[in-house]
Amino acid sequence: MNRALKNLLLCAAAIGGTPAIAAPATDTLYPMDFKAGPVGRQLQKVDRGIADGPFRPDWESLKAIRVPEWFRDAKFGIFLHWGPYSVPGFLTEWYSRNMYEPGNVAYTYHRNVFGPQSTFGYKDFIPKFTAEKFDAAQWIALFQDAGARYVMPVAEHCDGFAMYDSDMTDWNEVKMGPKQDTAAALMKASRAKGMHFGLSSHRAEHWWWYGVGRGYDSDVSNPRYAGLYGPAAPMRLPGDPGTGMPNGAHLENWNPPSKQFLDDWLARTTEIIDKYNPEILYLDWWTSAPAFEPYLQRMAAYYYNAARKKGYSPSIAYKGAQFAPGTALFDVERGKLDELRLEPWQTDTSISTKSWGYIQDDDYKTPKSLVQDLVDIVSKNGNLMLNVGPGPDGTIPDGAQAVLRGIGAWMKVNGEAIYGTRPWKYFGEGPTAIVAGEKTEAANRGWKSDDIRFTTKGAMLYAIAMERPADGVVRIRTLYAGTPYLDHKIARITLLGSGPVTWRQTDKGLEASLPATASAGMPYVLRIGFES
Repeated sequence: MNRALKNLLLCAAAIGGTPAIAAPATDTLYPMDFKAGPVGRQLQKVDRGIADGPFRPDWESLKAIRVPEWFRDAKFGIFLHWGPYSVPGFLTEWYSRNMYEPGNVAYTYHRNVFGPQSTFGYKDFIPKFTAEKFDAAQWIALFQDAGARYVMPVAEHCDGFAMYDSDMTDWNEVKMGPKQDTAAALMKASRAKGMHFGLSSHRAEHWWWYGVGRGYDSDVSNPRYAGLYGPAAPMRLPGDPGTGMPNGAHLENWNPPSKQFLDDWLARTTEIIDKYNPEILYLDWWTSAPAFEPYLQRMAAYYYNAARKKGYSPSIAYKGAQFAPGTALFDVERGKLDELRLEPWQTDTSISTKSWGYIQDDDYKTPKSLVQDLVDIVSKNGNLMLNVGPGPDGTIPDGAQAVLRGIGAWMKVNGEAIYGTRPWKYFGEGPTAIVAGEKTEAANRGWKSDDIRFTTKGAMLYAIAMERPADGVVRIRTLYAGTPYLDHKIARITLLGSGPVTWRQTDKGLEASLPATASAGMPYVLRIGFES
């Protein structure tokens, strides 16, 4: 028996057999007083907030927003995927859906370890999601040690369990599971230490998330649990009978959500804004479904107006093309751009090679590879938001902590070439071609010593090299003698963490000799100063 299976069987034994959870007494998907209840009251508040502010729910008005300077200065943040899916900790954070999908390995695993989905459903992991070792101050101290300047927990994943104190649903972490508002705790701990705080919503995907559980005997179809499992609409693909869409059509046109669901989505998203004042709000990909467009406009106008009144600078991170250019912050999941972008942008990726949430026997990326990604992203006017998946008890795995501290050690020496910088006239040089787009990070490995990236701050230019050259001499072609890219002559060059280096400019480039003591294990930074 391999280690992973043994651990999972032990987990199952600890969880036990018969589920021990009761649905809230008033639990239903859309109650009769839907419009008069918390959703209706929140939507009225949204309408008032839109009317009482400069931003209107149309793209032209929303173009007046600007990506905050705090975000452009911060460069590095922490994403947190944490919820009941960390209890089984199997393969990915999509366990809540995959466990109901016949043919999926998680479906078979769940039946073998926990029992049939009719008697042990996703809801039954919630009592085991106790977070008894959660300590917001410890988390924030770790993230600061890693060099992060902002933190973003997932407020609600696609699973429908609110990881905040929600008035819209009883299926939330204050009433179940941890029995505490971890979002508020992290908000207070981060802001107390000068970190910026954001939240993400993946609620849009909930429309179809549990639909795979309706085709057989599972607790998804039990109306007692409709508040958690939601509409569980079918995920109909282009080309399927009755969709009216040919093969190759945009997947975001799957079975458009109902008005009630969209109203609920808007109420929950703006509730997050009201309760936590997030300086950045991240939306997952299915908000690109066409039906969301007017709701996105209303949400953005309300958010931008609310932030203006309360005195903070907001930003909305989105994937895809659901926001008009200039109205929000473009985000690339597990990928990068291959050129400098004039508008700020962000990459979000996970410290894990396999998952966003906690899983057993996980594999982690190296500090070096993540620093290299950070350098490349920052040189192109972007930020890196690195995800961590805490365990169900509220502890961050040792392997993840080691990687974070490795990044932090580099940032303590070289952070001046990252924080508060802006792109130079040219993002960099070198032979390694970047494959642009989402989920391309596996193709973007294998940096060479000739791969150089540039950043600038004040009068300083920073040249950041991905690998140490074998002969100890770094050659930067862009900075050749007489280059039009420089406005002044170079006066001095310093290796951060070491000291001045010898250098010369030729018609082929700038050559700088690295000291033998300079580490070859991580990227290194040359700080270039100029004559007045």
